[in-house]
Amino acid sequence: MPLPLYHVGNATMCAHAGKVSNVPSGPRLFVNGTDPVATVADVFTIVGCMFSTPAGPHPCVTVNWLVPAMRVTTMGRPVLLDGSVGLTQSADMLPQGAPLTTVNQPRVFGT
Repeated sequence: MPLPLYHVGNATMCAHAGKVSNVPSGPRLFVNGTDPVATVADVFTIVGCMFSTPAGPHPCVTVNWLVPAMRVTTMGRPVLLDGSVGLTQSADMLPQGAPLTTVNQPRVFGT
């Protein structure tokens, strides 16, 4: 089933309300006129995560995307979709949960 493409202008958070920001790895494909489409090669960082364990703070710092688009690529890199599966991770690479995304462009779809 086709899903909207994920792009830099999306609002994405970790499960603990940290804000995810995306640094494009080489934008060539744009939606909404100015927003580069996100790929698995992009760098996703998280700021403001307040997750803590009994041992102390353990915030989410990055997102690792596990299931990108199967048929749509840009510059040989799979793009991310609204339904792409990702995992937020702490600085010691422990899984912290799935990122929460809101895709806000309803015009470009992929599978």
